[in-house]
Amino acid sequence: MQPPVAAQDMAQAVALIRGRYRARLAQSDTDVQAAQALRWRAFRGGAVGAGRDADGFDARCRHLLVEDLATGVLAGCLRLMILPDGAAIGQSYSAQFYDLTALSGARAPMVEIGRFCLRPGLVDPDVLRLALAAVTRAVDACGATLLFGCSSFHGTDWQAHAAAFALLRARHLAPPDRAPRIKAPEVIRFAAQPMPAEPPRAAQAGLPPLLRSYLAMGGWVSDHAVIDRDLNTLHVFTGVDLAAIPPARARLLRSMAAD
Repeated sequence: MQPPVAAQDMAQAVALIRGRYRARLAQSDTDVQAAQALRWRAFRGGAVGAGRDADGFDARCRHLLVEDLATGVLAGCLRLMILPDGAAIGQSYSAQFYDLTALSGARAPMVEIGRFCLRPGLVDPDVLRLALAAVTRAVDACGATLLFGCSSFHGTDWQAHAAAFALLRARHLAPPDRAPRIKAPEVIRFAAQPMPAEPPRAAQAGLPPLLRSYLAMGGWVSDHAVIDRDLNTLHVFTGVDLAAIPPARARLLRSMAAD
């Protein structure tokens, strides 16, 4: 089992500057509150300064910030929960919604990614690229073999995302021995819904950007989506077995994460 990574060691490992942005771990309560304020705007449609999106998992996580170097304004954020092995997966945010027994026997560390968001109105793929580069460094620092989390679609009407769900069913369902089972009270069993055998060409564009990145790394999803009334989303459990990332994609991630 990998020993715990000291907070300062992880902060040094993750810190990265690319172009106009800097990625770093939160170092103070003020930093965490800034991330929570951005989440409030992104997930709950709140006005600037109106509130914070916070929950009990924040204290157990490390918060990654992506900032504009010129202004110091927060461009994006996410949180990382580092678990020592599969026996601890019940402590994760995802375990509230999915039965993750199939993953509980893993002996290596795991990293859960959650609450990823961008500043509302910002359209810049470099923010996501830098965030993934920093996550790559965090994964390397703790020796994780699985990256996982909940990937969200806006709204609770699954048919609005039917093309994307058809693509997930056709090409990206979890291996049977890794598949999450149903736990949440409200779910959409999209894998059992009548859909075209071949997903529409536009299906890829309908995927959330972070989920699209996970799938490009060989990621897989649950066969059902959870209805989250609190955040007005549908989400699917998403896992990435890091040893199975396609070589070309792995080289790209390594190049982004290099000093």
